[in-house]
Amino acid sequence: MSISIKSIRDAASAFLREWSIPRQLAGEDPLAKAAESAGSRSWRPRLEEADRVGTSICPYCAVGCGQLIYARGNQVVHVEGDPRNPINQGTLCPKGSATFGWMVNPNRLTTVKYRAPHSDHWEERSLDWAMERIAQRVKQTRDETFVSKLPDGAPVNHTMALASLGGATLDCEENYLIKKLYGGGLGMVWIENQARV
Repeated sequence: MSISIKSIRDAASAFLREWSIPRQLAGEDPLAKAAESAGSRSWRPRLEEADRVGTSICPYCAVGCGQLIYARGNQVVHVEGDPRNPINQGTLCPKGSATFGWMVNPNRLTTVKYRAPHSDHWEERSLDWAMERIAQRVKQTRDETFVSKLPDGAPVNHTMALASLGGATLDCEENYLIKKLYGGGLGMVWIENQARV
């Protein structure tokens, strides 16, 4: 196998043109396009496809990092940190950076699934049906287990059959309202927030 001098010169020339270190040593601005190559110049960011952008809050923990959600039509095309947010200032942790992946995952469930007692399959139901069923079951459980007074006559007005585990992204005001509804309204004793678990 013979290698021509011309091919070696062409390879060396391409190396000096495309690789960033020789360009930096040759005096090009290291902060400009020194790391570009022919391949990287052809890449385009996903957000160029977007026709609108909205703001959101990362759903993973109690920090509440701001996110920018880029969409084209009704399809999300990119998610990144919101630089205007005072909490994260445009950065996202690995979980927050993975938001795009789970939003567009074809295996993500987007409808209510219900499996009746003793059933061997899931049925698709409407959100209205699910919310109504949850409300009915909560009221039924509360009514059947509510204790007004202890045997010694001390008023307690509670139920020990219901519990709440709140999400980590709930803020103080939301947790206050949850405590008022669940504790004061329903008489629940076990009210916890996932941020402390």
